[in-house]
Amino acid sequence: MKELVVVAIGGNSIIKDNASQSIAHQEQAVQEVATHISDMIADGYNIVLTHGNGPQVGLDLRRAEIAHVQEGLPLTPLANCVADTQGGIGYLVQQALTNKLRHQQGKQAVTIITQVEVDKADTHFLSPTKPIGAFFSQQDAEQLKQENPSWHFVEDSGRGYRRVVASPIPQHVVESGAIRVLSDSGYVVIAVGGGGIPVIKDPDGSYHSVDAVIDKDLSSTLLAKELHADILIITTGVEKVCIHFGKPEQQALGETTVAEMTHYMHEGHFPAGSMLPKIEASLSFLAAGGKRVIITTPEKLAMALRGETGTHIIA
Repeated sequence: MKELVVVAIGGNSIIKDNASQSIAHQEQAVQEVATHISDMIADGYNIVLTHGNGPQVGLDLRRAEIAHVQEGLPLTPLANCVADTQGGIGYLVQQALTNKLRHQQGKQAVTIITQVEVDKADTHFLSPTKPIGAFFSQQDAEQLKQENPSWHFVEDSGRGYRRVVASPIPQHVVESGAIRVLSDSGYVVIAVGGGGIPVIKDPDGSYHSVDAVIDKDLSSTLLAKELHADILIITTGVEKVCIHFGKPEQQALGETTVAEMTHYMHEGHFPAGSMLPKIEASLSFLAAGGKRVIITTPEKLAMALRGETGTHIIA
């Protein structure tokens, strides 16, 4: 049976910089991602693909804010922006992948709009810290607060006031069963876009959305666990994880173990705002029975899966 690989692609792999925000630029970037994924499938793996959406959600929120100010149109809830970008990015990726895969035994890509359950008692809701959307004057922020009492704003380094939301820990991928069925049926599944649409489960079993941002790598790891995936790949801006980063003794890590990575983590080699969450997610996946985690750049995906590059963490 083919090994199942969950591949987490960052949103910045699709919008690479401020000059590359157009749909045409995103399509071009997605073509590159699709090439690497199709190479992995040609090597005999089943792939479930996740992606970030930070830049895209920022654009959606900004459009809604401008339309609200200029034309009085209603603001778009954050959860809907996440859903919209899941669909928009998913469409670009699934079309590019389906075109790439049409000669590989008729394989096809599909996108699942994915909800991720969070705990309403999660302490992160008590102190929201994730900034979203535009900067506002104090007067505008106060007006928005009156219109939306549940919103939180913080002053940001003299640049104005910005809305902040919580980043709760993901508990369950609501559509994981459907994702597994599609993957087992031979589809390349694109899911958990942007960390998933955050939802809370009510006592009667129904779901409702909540304004929050879920870390994409944590949700990808949770999905990999729930699918019982063999391998988790997390893409980042470096080909290999390094210790002593930026110092003369900098060392790139090839294959390493959970024990070694735990030791490096406790020594403080991985910054909290960048590599540390990826390492913590990796160790969590392996502790749940995963075989291997690979961390590398998007353009090195197929090579890394062949063992030619990347940082490989094994149990």
